[in-house]
Amino acid sequence: MQRVAGWGMVALAVLAAIWWFGLRTDPRVDALNHAIETQGSAALRHYAYPFRVLRMDGSVAVMGSPRSAQMPVQKMIRVIDPSLEGADPGNADFIAAEKQMATLQFEARAIVLAQPGISAVRFELDRDWLRSQGIDVD
Repeated sequence: MQRVAGWGMVALAVLAAIWWFGLRTDPRVDALNHAIETQGSAALRHYAYPFRVLRMDGSVAVMGSPRSAQMPVQKMIRVIDPSLEGADPGNADFIAAEKQMATLQFEARAIVLAQPGISAVRFELDRDWLRSQGIDVD
């Protein structure tokens, strides 16, 4: 009986360690994302892409972005605004959607930079979000 209880305690300790080091979220990240949600404009809060902090690298906030050099805007903007399906990148609505995305990304960045302890923001391609939208990123 004592052997079973001992193994139970070991299993519990292993599960706690997995949660502590791998599954729990960083409170700083949570606070920064809360700041984006509460301080952002209505347009930012309701935008199809959720601009958010993914992780911290020291005092640098790493934020997700749906676009990068590897992900051209033509490929992902139609997910954010389905009305642009088939639209030419030179189309006025397409250009306006691209400018809106850039404006909202800048707004989210500014909110994060205004928080205590943040020295910079670095963007990286949000591969998980793109995959969840059916966009191949590899």
